[in-house]
Amino acid sequence: MKANGFSRRDFLKTASAATLSALAAGYPRQVWAKDPSVTDAYEKVAPATADTVIVLWMAGGMAATETWDPKRYTPYEKGLESKRVLSTFPAIDTAVDNIKISQGLEKCAKIMDRATLIRSYTAGDLGFILHSRHQYQWHTGYAPPQTVAAPHIGAVIARTLGPRNPAMPAFIDIGQEFDLGEGEELKAFHTAGFLGSEYGPFIITDPKDAVSSISPPKGMSPSRFENRDKFYRKMLEKSPIREFGSDYQKESLVRSMDRAHLLLSSPAAKAFDLTLEPKESYDKYNTGRFGLGCLLARRLTEAGARFIELTTEYIPFKFWDTHDNGHTRTVDLKKAIDGPVAQLVLDLEEKGLLNRTLIVLASEFSRDMLVEGRAGDVVKGQVAQPDVMTELAHYGMHRHFTGAGSVLLIGGGMKKGFLYGKTADERPCETVENRVHIEDLHATIYKAVGISPKLSYEIERRPFYVTRDGQGKAIDALFA
Repeated sequence: MKANGFSRRDFLKTASAATLSALAAGYPRQVWAKDPSVTDAYEKVAPATADTVIVLWMAGGMAATETWDPKRYTPYEKGLESKRVLSTFPAIDTAVDNIKISQGLEKCAKIMDRATLIRSYTAGDLGFILHSRHQYQWHTGYAPPQTVAAPHIGAVIARTLGPRNPAMPAFIDIGQEFDLGEGEELKAFHTAGFLGSEYGPFIITDPKDAVSSISPPKGMSPSRFENRDKFYRKMLEKSPIREFGSDYQKESLVRSMDRAHLLLSSPAAKAFDLTLEPKESYDKYNTGRFGLGCLLARRLTEAGARFIELTTEYIPFKFWDTHDNGHTRTVDLKKAIDGPVAQLVLDLEEKGLLNRTLIVLASEFSRDMLVEGRAGDVVKGQVAQPDVMTELAHYGMHRHFTGAGSVLLIGGGMKKGFLYGKTADERPCETVENRVHIEDLHATIYKAVGISPKLSYEIERRPFYVTRDGQGKAIDALFA
């Protein structure tokens, strides 16, 4: 299936080519925003308001009108016209008088006085909607394909700022498997790209078993483990560049291995072991894999992680990819995230870490019952929504809507109890005030950690900016 001449196969080909070019790339020279040799690159960087970033990734397309931006509620009944439905949950009050969110998020409602809520995020116009393409753009700031392997925002932060704790991986990714649908496409942005392996994600698939990620494989003796490491390093040293990449990339890979060994023998390793958490605390988070991931994220933040991403996981037609039974599936999804997200905020606050930790809850785009894409730029629909509902499976936000979406920002110098952006009250519920694009959202995150959106890395004799063409502008109104 193609959009504007670009198919999933094309995406994989270009992603693979970019990965190979990354392996061949040399040292990516950092060009600071204050470097006088770079024209128009100077920008004063304000002091950082955050030391750590936690991204809570609602993979698959979280419908804003079912979560953070509720509209007129219409209960289900057989024979209901689809065009009448804007929200399938009623709105509830929160700790902030002028902010209402959706039923099923009662615990999050109680901590909204610590949050900034953006309702006007607008996803990129990428033609035919493919989840992995929009996720690639959200995480790298660039739309695929790219001629170089674009680094994940977590890798940029890890490379630019370095680890908070030398023994702790600076970039940790929790909850995503890669051997399922669109797995190869997801791998394309779960990488440090040309920045080098040492800045890529330390991947933990299941938080409950995170401790195994920092231990030798089961049944392998310590001596065999050490011998394998020595053999691998020897092979890397003697291999020709054409097979294993540039000297810089090989050295970066060795440094990543050194850091992994440092973690194995460090007290920081205890943060990965959820069995060490008191039962009362563990139970508050235990709503499933995502809930325990929130607990792991809190423990890793305490231990000195720099950037953590935790996902509800993207698997086509599962979780937030609600192409059918949108309402009933969202009921379960809210049960999985409501308590753990709120508890993560409360725990970080109690431990004195919330002010310096920026939590970002987001998704690649929103959903609507009828509109695929956005008003005036509707693309081919992927779901057959009947004009009249004959069963509960038709009730919910099934189609990909890129005209507006919600992002939650908590801690890290953001305002408290603040609402930013507005969407229309009637379909299409698109942005009507204070539109936010990905480069400006990224610039806001970068500003929080003290990085200029005009910072670039020179690769292949040209600059690669951390926001698209260095044009991202931080949204100053969001900062306290």
